[in-house]
Amino acid sequence: MRKKVVIVAFALFFLAASALVSAGGIKAAAKEKHFFTVVIDAGHGGIDGGVTGATTGIAESELNLSVAKFLKEDFAAAGFKVVMTRTSSAALYGYLGGSLKKRDMQNRKRVIEKASPDLVISIHMNKCPIPSRRGAQVFYRAGDERSIALAASVQDRLNKMEEASRDCISLVGDYYILNVSPCPAALVECGFLSNAEDEKLLVSESYRGKIAGVIFKGAIDYLAGIGAYPKIG
Repeated sequence: MRKKVVIVAFALFFLAASALVSAGGIKAAAKEKHFFTVVIDAGHGGIDGGVTGATTGIAESELNLSVAKFLKEDFAAAGFKVVMTRTSSAALYGYLGGSLKKRDMQNRKRVIEKASPDLVISIHMNKCPIPSRRGAQVFYRAGDERSIALAASVQDRLNKMEEASRDCISLVGDYYILNVSPCPAALVECGFLSNAEDEKLLVSESYRGKIAGVIFKGAIDYLAGIGAYPKIG
């Protein structure tokens, strides 16, 4: 099903490409191979594993990278230029010593600045001391109307997932990646590793591929909403 959706989106992209115009900061880029650029940020990495699964002990960083890679496939198949902040288990701090987290985040910022993207999507997993708390939730930078719209579109798609349907709402998030992104940006917490049901879903490779596809479709909904990309099912 994921492949069918991506193929349809890819075909629609080229049917509509000649009619694309600049809208809300989205580049028309008629002379370039790709019409849009997206930066996908897989949170954490290296010695910073993020949160861990309550049952399996799996590291968030591993799951983040897996979802990010699936998401890259979806965007690339639809004609986007995709830039990843990290493509392996390693973080971006480069060497041990000093403030590793600060250096890692600054290097992610440099990746974003160099890419000059149209969208930034950061992938994470959540944790809560209340084990019953579950569901995917999307965060955006305060006061950025474009990011608010992007986050709402992605959240709407996530809420409709059969396996993890929830009435979550997108929220303001004071996150470094969101604050340094010069374009619409969303940080997606794909579920709670502190919740047994969410963890069981997230350790499944097929589910990680599915949630990536849902995030992709949410991003396309945003672009369709501003008239920059055709709507998909």
